[in-house]
Amino acid sequence: MKLNNVITTAAMLFVVLVTGCSKDSNVVSSDALTADATLKSERLNKTSQSAIKAVNLGVAGDFVILSKSGITNVFKSTVTGDIGTSPITGASIKLTCVEVAGAIYSVDATGPLPCRITNPSRLTTAVLNMQTAYTDAAGRTNPKFLNLGAGNIGGKTLTAGLYKFTTAVVIPTNITISGSSTDVWIFQVAGTLKMSSGVRITLAGGAQAKNIFWQTSGAVTLGTTSHFEGNILSQTAINLQTGASIKGRTLAQTAVTLQMNTVVKP
Repeated sequence: MKLNNVITTAAMLFVVLVTGCSKDSNVVSSDALTADATLKSERLNKTSQSAIKAVNLGVAGDFVILSKSGITNVFKSTVTGDIGTSPITGASIKLTCVEVAGAIYSVDATGPLPCRITNPSRLTTAVLNMQTAYTDAAGRTNPKFLNLGAGNIGGKTLTAGLYKFTTAVVIPTNITISGSSTDVWIFQVAGTLKMSSGVRITLAGGAQAKNIFWQTSGAVTLGTTSHFEGNILSQTAINLQTGASIKGRTLAQTAVTLQMNTVVKP
């Protein structure tokens, strides 16, 4: 009889022990699942911030300089890529044939000779595509950064994603744009964009100028001997001061001003 009582007691203790372990296991499992879900959510959020699509430039992407109201120039600039103006006439293109390693497109027969190509239809399409690209870039939502540095981005390293500025942007000191060859950067600037003289943008980690888009409502000014990277989509003027250079495109809905500059299509 006593032996039976001992066996019964031992059995009950075993059931209690197993049940307790099972509950502890369930608690640990639940906590692990919660932590895993949180981690996945954070990863998804980071991915959605950085994995933005490039702006489709259409036919405008075939041009390194495109302007609606003219291209002024102080000799000698060096331009690699096609250029054009529309709807203003070719007489507004002040670059000469020897300065352009590419085609010079004009809406009429007044463009630079002997290299001028008259093609108003192509230019009309390019300008329309330029304006559509501007609207696309300006309309992107959910920025990764809002008013970074209160508009002063000097000295910063900029990772891929969408940047929104509700005021002007200044670049008084060197900056680095860092990311992979497939990463995309879009900078929405509600005001002007000004880079100081001698300042440089440097690309790191495989980042490519063709994947960087600067959409600006106000004028863009690149200071003397400065170096810029990326595609500028400006609703107003793009001004390159003496000796400034850019690897990218200058796509302006008004004028582009050059002064002994180097402009290279990315």
